[in-house]
Amino acid sequence: MNTHTNAEGSENALGGGQGPLRCLVTGGAGFIGSHVVRSLIDGGNAVCVIDNLSTGKTENLPDGVSLYTLDITGDVSPAFEEFRPDTFVHLAAQTSVPASVADPLHDANTNVLGSIQMIRACAEHGVKKIVYASSAAAYGPIDALPLHEGLRPQPVSPYGASKYIVEHYLRAAANESGLEWAALRFANVYGPRQDPHGEAGVVAIFTGFLLDGESPTIYDDGEQTRDYIYVGDVADAVVAAVQSDLSDHPDPVFNVSTGNETSVNQLLTEMNQALETEVPARYAPARAGDVRRSCLDPARARESLGWEAGVSTAEGLRHTLEFFRDRV
Repeated sequence: MNTHTNAEGSENALGGGQGPLRCLVTGGAGFIGSHVVRSLIDGGNAVCVIDNLSTGKTENLPDGVSLYTLDITGDVSPAFEEFRPDTFVHLAAQTSVPASVADPLHDANTNVLGSIQMIRACAEHGVKKIVYASSAAAYGPIDALPLHEGLRPQPVSPYGASKYIVEHYLRAAANESGLEWAALRFANVYGPRQDPHGEAGVVAIFTGFLLDGESPTIYDDGEQTRDYIYVGDVADAVVAAVQSDLSDHPDPVFNVSTGNETSVNQLLTEMNQALETEVPARYAPARAGDVRRSCLDPARARESLGWEAGVSTAEGLRHTLEFFRDRV
């Protein structure tokens, strides 16, 4: 059953200074999506959300936002026909690397086939621009850190492969119809509203254990690194991509990252310090599909989108831990 309210307003052209946009956001009730929705609304845009609520929550949405309880692998035409978006932000996905390894068919059905359906729906309903959430997992185990967009990705997990391949479908759609697009390769996103009980999001998972006084599990030796970026910065990057004129950009793929490496052991130490706890980790063998080191160069996003991360790891962890501690 669909749950929605109709949003009123006239259609507007894309581009800065040309009035508010009509933005349809998949996964908008989820962790990252709800922050993106809020940032788009704060910018004066009309926003509508598609979310099957498998992981998203209605309470994450600001009051008055239109919600269509639909799955991207099914018929989403009611949202397009009634809301009439000019801009499409595609965040809905299967997001767990281990889950993609365990069930690559499900991962591909959601992340590849579901995304192709969204691209086709955009073409059929006159959407002018798509901003797509890709992933650092697309790169795979490349040693040339920090990773930049000119490198040839070598994903080693089904999740990374599924995220990468959709970039090519977007490029093909642009070649066919002139669709404007951007693919944002998110580094490891963390922040308020992330699910501490899921398989993705080490900061949220560690927070749940630390607040319970239990040892979190670190796979491998804990010296593997990631580029952790605060969700508020990610939302700002999405909005920057929505607002930027990328119609003539030769390769609108952008890292959304800090450019800093942080080991998992270091992350746990900083979280213990912020919580004034001393909970040790449990160690387990490395997992299939995980890369040893990851750090993304954000220079292209800074140059083309005018965006760069503004929240330090210490500040972001403080906001995140306060959110979860208040909930407890």
